[in-house]
Amino acid sequence: MSEAGASAPRAAPPAAALMACRFRGYLPVVIDVESGGFQAATDALLEIAAVLIDIDADGTLRRGATHHHHVQPFAGARLDPASLSVTGIDPHHPLRPAIPERDALQRIFREVRHAVRAGGCRRAILVGHNAAFDLAFLNAAVARAGVKRNPFHPFSCFDTATLAGAALGQTVLAKALTVAGLEWDAGSAHNARYDAERSAELFCLVCNRLRDSFERSRERAAALGWLNAPADDAAGEDAPLEEAITARPPPRS
Repeated sequence: MSEAGASAPRAAPPAAALMACRFRGYLPVVIDVESGGFQAATDALLEIAAVLIDIDADGTLRRGATHHHHVQPFAGARLDPASLSVTGIDPHHPLRPAIPERDALQRIFREVRHAVRAGGCRRAILVGHNAAFDLAFLNAAVARAGVKRNPFHPFSCFDTATLAGAALGQTVLAKALTVAGLEWDAGSAHNARYDAERSAELFCLVCNRLRDSFERSRERAAALGWLNAPADDAAGEDAPLEEAITARPPPRS
């Protein structure tokens, strides 16, 4: 067979296509918050960090850009002294570069929306260590500040505590990172930027180790015809439940 008749080597798909198919159209974004307590509805949001997840041409996930803001307590917010002693945050320090909740969320969401479009995805999905905590504070702040165009799925998330427990046998962030051979500095902990970046490293490590499993599952999905389903069908799978949640009236006080 002549060189002209030989099959050309298959070109690697662009990174955007790889990210769009890796998590069923969702873009994972690591979120970490520091707060004035454990109750999302009443306790202050004091710090928020978002770490984007990038993908290389070979499908390897890696930590991307970090976006971090100190946040001013909202009017009437509860500040638990015990929580503040753990984080070391002084919410009223005159040199603390804090901005209002609404500004912080809008800035974070703007960057996330750009990343969603660049990755060919349809929505972001929150990744966090004990993710329910971070998602609850994020959703409470969104509702309180009246922020529109929230790019995150309202209730689904990836929890690195669960992933680490399954893959590494450790659920505490410091221990999971240590047994995985990744960096951990106890003196930098309870800082939203640091914790989010370390959680992102952990997420990428576990997902990269599962790449063979993902490829086998993707081949099976292709055989079932799932990969050829219209994007609108995939996007609409969660719609009824999302609509029910967003339409639910607020609880009575």
